[in-house]
This record gives sequence, C-alpha cells and structure tokens, in this order.
Amino acid sequence: MSGSRLLSWFEKRRRSKTLSLAQQHINLAVQTTRELEILLDAFAKGDSKAIDASIDRLFKEEVEIDNLRRTIMEELSKGELPASYREDLKGLVSRLDEMADKVKDSARSVKVLVGVEFPKEIMDEYVQIGKNLAESVQSLRASIEALGVDIQQVRNAADEVDRLESAIDDEYLETKVLIIRHGKDLDAAAVMALRDLVEYLEQASDAALRTAEYVRVLAAEEPG
Repeated sequence: MSGSRLLSWFEKRRRSKTLSLAQQHINLAVQTTRELEILLDAFAKGDSKAIDASIDRLFKEEVEIDNLRRTIMEELSKGELPASYREDLKGLVSRLDEMADKVKDSARSVKVLVGVEFPKEIMDEYVQIGKNLAESVQSLRASIEALGVDIQQVRNAADEVDRLESAIDDEYLETKVLIIRHGKDLDAAAVMALRDLVEYLEQASDAALRTAEYVRVLAAEEPG
C-alpha cells in the first residue's frame, strides 16, 4: 500500500464520481460531529425544541452517510480506479463510518436523557467533549485533504487530532469520576444512560484518532 496512490486525490474529484462521493462522505462525517456539538449545547440549556431539531438533522445526516457508503462501495466495485487506490478509499470510508455511528449512538443517549436531572458539572464535561470532538474532526479533514499535497500539514493536523483525543480522554475520566461521585443522588437508569453517553463520545474520539493514524501511514509512504 502506498500513500502516493492518493496523490492530489482531491484535485481529481471533479473527474471521478467515486472521489466526488468520497468528498461528500467526509464532509458529512465532519458535519455530524458539529451537529453533535450543537445538540449537546442545546441539551445543556434545556432547549427541548432545539434538541429535537438537532437530533432529527443528525439522524438524517447519518442515513445520508450510510447511503453514500453503500454507493461508494458500489462505484469502487466497478473498477473506475486502480485496485490499490480503491483499497485506500475503502479504508478511509470505513473508519469515518465507524466514527459517524458513534456520533449517532451519542445522540440516542442524549434523547434518552432528556428530562433527567443531573449535576451541571457533569453536563459541562459533555459540552466540552463535544467541542473538542468537533474540533478534532475538523483537523482530521485537514489532514486528509493534505494527502499528496503537503506531508507536513498531514502530520501537523493528525498531531492535533492526537492532542484533542488526549484531552477528551482526560474529560472522559473526569466525567466517570463525577458520575460515581453523584451516583447516590441519581437512579440506576440515569447513571447507566450518563455512562453510555460518555462512552459513545469517547469511542467517537477514538474512531477519529484511528482514522488520523491511517492517514498518517498513507502520508509516510508517499515518495520524497
């Protein structure tokens, strides 16, 4: 596998239906994390109308991502691109799909928690994780777009994903500590839902990190 196969692939997307679809897939994956950030902010404010609207948009975006993934895989099977190139695109699409799935799981957890009362300091941690996750995925997109164009930019953007994932890990641990600390004041179902939400947020961050690591490998294999 050679990262040079993705050399300037974004420059070629206008001439390739498959690459154009892949660009749409990446953009939607980034959009879902931004939508999750909006959702968590609305959740913190107790804005039920905004929560419902955000969840609706996020679920629709995730359906679009699934449809795009299927279409991309169908296009790849037609052999428009070299076999090795198709392998790299499948890798990117699969990893971004995993991240989008965890974002949707997070949204489901928020939906379950609507109306549940719990300490503001726990909510603040969720909001911060959402902000860091959205920023992390923006850096991930920058890393992907720099493939074949600027290897140092690939690395710098991937390093930013690493930094933000580390921050999210710290926030994940702090949130778990807070849930345990306040557990006696919450019912068992609420504790379980709160734990599910932070788990899904952390798993989305891990999926972004794995994608960045994959992009870093592709860049390292480019010539020169």
